[in-house]
Amino acid sequence: MRLLKIIIILIFAPVIVQGQEILSSPNAQLITKIPFRQYSGGVMVIRACFENIKDSLNFILDTGSGGISIDSTTCSEFNIASAQSDTTITGIAGVKKVHFIFDKKLKIPGLTVSGLNFHVNDYEILTRVYGEKIDGIIGYSFFSRYIVRLDFDSLQMEVWSPGKIRYALGGTTLHPIFTALPIQYMHVKDRRKVEANFYFDTGAGLCFLMSEQFAKDSSVMLAKRKPVTTQAEGLGGKMQMRLTVVKEVRLGPYRFRAVPTYLYKDDFNVTSYPFTGGLVGNELLRRFNVTLNYPQREIHLIPNNHYHDDFEYGYTGFSIYYVDGRIMVEDVIENSPAHVAGFKVDDEIVSVGKNFSNNIQQYKNLLQEPKKRIPVIVRRNDQLMLITLETASIL
Repeated sequence: MRLLKIIIILIFAPVIVQGQEILSSPNAQLITKIPFRQYSGGVMVIRACFENIKDSLNFILDTGSGGISIDSTTCSEFNIASAQSDTTITGIAGVKKVHFIFDKKLKIPGLTVSGLNFHVNDYEILTRVYGEKIDGIIGYSFFSRYIVRLDFDSLQMEVWSPGKIRYALGGTTLHPIFTALPIQYMHVKDRRKVEANFYFDTGAGLCFLMSEQFAKDSSVMLAKRKPVTTQAEGLGGKMQMRLTVVKEVRLGPYRFRAVPTYLYKDDFNVTSYPFTGGLVGNELLRRFNVTLNYPQREIHLIPNNHYHDDFEYGYTGFSIYYVDGRIMVEDVIENSPAHVAGFKVDDEIVSVGKNFSNNIQQYKNLLQEPKKRIPVIVRRNDQLMLITLETASIL
């Protein structure tokens, strides 16, 4: 309607508008282009420098973070001073007050971002999950200033100045609700079809998550579903969730079927139910090349070469973590395939199949194959043992 009014004025009142200027935003300009690495679940990590510290640090790119943060052990290592605050942050395992480091710089190749207020958190659990030191998380404080393109084919991130930008042909433009986190209206179907808001969360290494309360109140799940218990990690530590599938998840015009889905008992209301029902994570989002245009409140998606990748339906019932150079078993779920096979907490994984790499990412990928007999060598009480794990499927 506003455009129509302007056109009418220009056509029928030329004298009135004579001499007026119609201002338009400048074209967006490419500032820099840098690589990122992908960990299990599609989680993205870039290298960046904090202030004048020469060592580059590992930061997760996370649209599910409302700010920017740095790890407490990284602060200790580099003598980075912080100030106490009354600010609290909420994660999957709890609520806690955090310290802050005010008005600092983050440097990535080709770009220095100034005036950032980092909150300090403990990311030891993430370091153990990914097998590489995680020094911080980059969220809204960064994304809100730029247009960011994430290319999962080339594993490259482009940073553009705000302005007019041409999106790639063949995709779709979403118009989420933008608070500190983007919130997308989506369709979910299992027993019935439900429409609700979900967080758009590149920092979540999963496909899809619903709060248990949302799943119950919406009656979305088929009664025949028998979710399995599994371990999840995030801000605040570890907690158990249930894992199943839903028939369909639709993001914009894109439909995904038989989507692995976590059901989360949200005691701290991280998902802001009933306003949102959960989140869509990067194991699904990595199937697109994504343009995050916070200044224009848009997200553009275009399917990439991973769009038709199979989902991971394997289930083992144990968690493995990288601890002091070793890959250790923790959290063996009772009556799970790992429990039945004979795994115990504190077993050290020496090999999975024929892979002796001691690379936790490779081991996790091998263990995610459903309905496979996988020989695993473990060290228990300084003795080597061969255990055959028969993985299950959540389908």
